Amino acid sequence: MSLVDKLQWRYATKKMDSSKVVPEAKLKNILEAIRLSASSSGLQPYEILVISNKAIREKIRAIASDQSQITDCSYLLVFAAWDNYTAQRINDAFDMTEEMRKLKSEAGTAYRQNLLKNYTAKDAEVNFNHAAKQAYIALGTALIAAAFEEVDSTPMEGFNPAALDEILNLKEKGLRSVALLPLGYRKADEDWLVNLKKVRRPMDQLISKIE
Repeated sequence: MSLVDKLQWRYATKKMDSSKVVPEAKLKNILEAIRLSASSSGLQPYEILVISNKAIREKIRAIASDQSQITDCSYLLVFAAWDNYTAQRINDAFDMTEEMRKLKSEAGTAYRQNLLKNYTAKDAEVNFNHAAKQAYIALGTALIAAAFEEVDSTPMEGFNPAALDEILNLKEKGLRSVALLPLGYRKADEDWLVNLKKVRRPMDQLISKIE
């Protein structure tokens, strides 16, 4: 199948088969796609937690509208954004870039100083909201990568972020949860959505060309 065919195939899986396990190689490919995802200034202001622990997932399900995919999936990905942009975090990102590229330039130094000036002057909540948007770009990449690997997934916001942050001790890490993504395989005979036609707005209502 082409990538478009696989995107036609994917849907927000409502019932997952807990007896089927996503192969490690497919999981690694999905995580690598997330790592390579687009990110503003290359900062990647988020982390992804990969949870297979059954007891922890039971706790998460209890504060996530009792959604069964959380416990029936093979792996539960938690997308957690930075709670703020700090000088340390920005400098660490630029230091890594300079080290990996073996390159330090005046333009790069000026860009770093501009980010330090702009981000550190903003309110932490403003910075968190920006970081959360970056995490959603990574979430989109994960959805596409999962479809490419023919792994089912379900993006979720229906959970209590404060409770999840406490379960996973995210505050201590300077993180706040923004989205969940169970990865697994559909249980077609129990999923009401699996055989319904995929509905999206037609191209001429969604896309405008300005020539």
